[in-house]
Amino acid sequence: MRTAGSYAPDKTNEQPGTRAKVRYARMSAWKIRIVLDLIRGKTVAEAAEILQYTERASADVIGKCLASAVANAVTNDGETADELYVSACYADEGPTLKRWRPRARGRATRIRKRTSHLTIIVGRVPDEQLERIRAREAARAASRSGRATRSAAESRRRRVERSRGAAEAADADTEVEPDLDAVTDEDAVTDEDAVTDEDAVTDDEVAADVGPEADAASELAADLDAAEDDDSDDDPAEGAVGTDGAEADAPSEAESEEPGDETDRESER
Repeated sequence: MRTAGSYAPDKTNEQPGTRAKVRYARMSAWKIRIVLDLIRGKTVAEAAEILQYTERASADVIGKCLASAVANAVTNDGETADELYVSACYADEGPTLKRWRPRARGRATRIRKRTSHLTIIVGRVPDEQLERIRAREAARAASRSGRATRSAAESRRRRVERSRGAAEAADADTEVEPDLDAVTDEDAVTDEDAVTDEDAVTDDEVAADVGPEADAASELAADLDAAEDDDSDDDPAEGAVGTDGAEADAPSEAESEEPGDETDRESER
């Protein structure tokens, strides 16, 4: 039932808006209608996004037809592309091309190459719905910008804290760690001074330091030499005893000869 002010035509030919057609599309109307059901009633931006990610061959044909309809509305009717939506879309069957394929036993099978006519109608979004869409987009943009601002501020604050902590740690390391180069130089100077001082010590100082010990050692050595001399004077035959002992140890020629040798000597006499 129709009432005044709420006219909604039932026929697609009576739909208000700007339209675009694709005639004799080389695919069946059934394949096109599957994708048209996805974009019907959507805004132009949403419909374009859906068609972009729909993996069907008919999505390309429908996308071109939609772009043509939007261009017609902007150019001919002075509409704004962001305020348009897909008010109606449908696909009608076109002529079918008959072809034949040979089969077994001399028979032939019919091949039907379907065609279709595609129509897309775009219109301006109603004012109430357009206000709701704009408010929703504004809120979404504000929330996104707020999140981005908070995240940026948070990351900036963390970077500053990190840099300050690194600077403080570097200052603490500088205060605690000694200067290795300076320590090395000081050690080298100290060693050189010690060597110079040791070289400066004279022989007299060394003798003065060890003088009493050296005198005691020399006196002990002198006493030992005197004792050895006394022993040699008291026992003068030490050398002879040593000779006799050597002779006693060595066997004589007479003792070393055997009894047979003495008999030979007597016979010779």
